[in-house]
Amino acid sequence: MALAAAPGLGAQAQQVADSVVYHLDPSSRLDVKTGKTGLFSFAGHTHVIRARSVSGQLVYFPHERSRSHLSLKVPTESLQVLTPNDTAEIRKVTEAMRTVVLHVDKHPLMTFVADSLNPSTGKMEFQLAVTMEGTTREVPVTANVTIGRDSVKATGNFEAKQTDFGIKPYKGGPAGTVKVADKVTFCFDLVALRTPGPARPLRRAREVTDLPGCIDSTEPVVPERRAM
Repeated sequence: MALAAAPGLGAQAQQVADSVVYHLDPSSRLDVKTGKTGLFSFAGHTHVIRARSVSGQLVYFPHERSRSHLSLKVPTESLQVLTPNDTAEIRKVTEAMRTVVLHVDKHPLMTFVADSLNPSTGKMEFQLAVTMEGTTREVPVTANVTIGRDSVKATGNFEAKQTDFGIKPYKGGPAGTVKVADKVTFCFDLVALRTPGPARPLRRAREVTDLPGCIDSTEPVVPERRAM
């Protein structure tokens, strides 16, 4: 009787039942790769930066897939430089990344939003609204997606230019000889679950930077020996 007396309750329940919410799992990875003079880069080295904290969700409508939408958040303070394996350089790069490039005190979050998706297993192309430094720009993304009953997996990468977000390319070093490039690559390996996992950081015995588009090594470079 009580249910029958509540107009619109059935429609609301139907709307909820029509969608599935997948929560991002802590095992997900988001890396940023610079070129030899890329964003956050010094002294001509390649750098891989990892987001230590990524949260978000995919709302999936299996019967009206175009209504599906995605939102991710990355605290800028969680970005950590992984390579090269040089502690002094990592400190310099991290300091510049936080103070000169991203201004984490004023812009504590980076966000990634897709308001209209058409998810399906296989190769998928869509527009992603990326917000950095308080500026939002859309970038094209290609992902390889696997949709299961209880999980969604997506891997891929995309490129963005820092000047599109109002970020001035960094100059430093002696007489400004160290100049950063404009373009960076974002690489992702995301897992989202219907039942969210515990909020725990993913720990590995050794950092691995093996995401396609962001492959690098954290091992020290050993100079090649010349034959005598």
